[in-house]
Amino acid sequence: MLEVFCVFLRLGLTSFGGPIAHLGYFRNEFVVRRKWLGEEEYADLVALCQFLPGPASSQVGFSLGVIRGNGILGGLAAWAGFTLPSAVLLVAFAFGATAFSGVVGTGVLHGLKLVAVAVVAQALWGMAPNLTPDRSRVGIALVSVGIVTLAGGMFSQIAAILCGALVGLWLGTGEQVRPQARLHVPVSSFSGGVALLVFVSIFLILTLAVWATGVQALVLFGAFYRSGALVFGGGHVVLPLLQAQVVAPGWVSGETFLTGYGLAQAVPGPLFTFAAYLGAVVQVGPNGVSGALIALVGIFLPGLLLVYGMLPYWDALRARPLAQAAMRGANAAVVGILAAALYNPVWTSAVHSATDFALALAGFLLLVVWKLQPWIVVILMASSAAILAIF
Repeated sequence: MLEVFCVFLRLGLTSFGGPIAHLGYFRNEFVVRRKWLGEEEYADLVALCQFLPGPASSQVGFSLGVIRGNGILGGLAAWAGFTLPSAVLLVAFAFGATAFSGVVGTGVLHGLKLVAVAVVAQALWGMAPNLTPDRSRVGIALVSVGIVTLAGGMFSQIAAILCGALVGLWLGTGEQVRPQARLHVPVSSFSGGVALLVFVSIFLILTLAVWATGVQALVLFGAFYRSGALVFGGGHVVLPLLQAQVVAPGWVSGETFLTGYGLAQAVPGPLFTFAAYLGAVVQVGPNGVSGALIALVGIFLPGLLLVYGMLPYWDALRARPLAQAAMRGANAAVVGILAAALYNPVWTSAVHSATDFALALAGFLLLVVWKLQPWIVVILMASSAAILAIF
């Protein structure tokens, strides 16, 4: 487990570029270099984590820790090593955010909000061709945009995902994927079943506990747990889910939210550590370090429970056409949810002038055409916005 922690700690300090890049780093480190598992086994593991809701790269890392560490403690060691560096950096920024005052500081913060526009547009640009490749799934995405835009809030997003899954079942969009490899993991069917039961039970227990006690720590944990349980289709989808949970009730201002999201592009490790920043800056207690810990555990826990629970059942589930069809419909709905979020709150909160539009477009082109790392785009756009604010 010490080996697992140290290897993932190094990756957590150096893995820039988002979840797709993280999967490439993992392959080079654990398949090519260390030979912890074979190419087919790794591809099978990635397929499972992309099938499930949650942060795919963190779920793959956790599963690699489970396999190498021969159990859940190895998985937790991998998760801690990969997650803590970026979480600590973002919490440190949350405590120092008040230092960004004056003309230059205001310009830097506005540049970070424009980074969010470019990054979400890039995510949508990359996801749409893969998740909505035909008319039926484009239709699901458009209906999802309508549901989220007209209704608003967290429940509209849940409704959009459920509708997408049901329509996917009805249409059976796409062709069934034939499994090629078999994944061998040190997780029994009983342990997997317990993890899935815990995943579902937390929803019920949290709802009852919040209703009975109203304790704000439970309310905060529940908000991040629900967001982490519904992230289909990629890490960037967490933005609209978290926005509905923390901005809509007034816990975090829209400006602070987008500033933190822009900064999250500049740190290594998983994007979900954005939750630690939000937990530290929420205006209702607990906040600070305790709020960051509650938010961080809350947003990662459902994805880790799901992947641990599904590891022993994956070979049977992925062969079922109905499961694949439902997931294709849900993923198409996610494209619509992200498209709605690109407009509100991302675009409406950041783009207020022709100059803002030009900077956001430049950031998008730097990411999509020139393929620059997000942290480089963060530095360029934050500094450009600061210079423009001076002059």
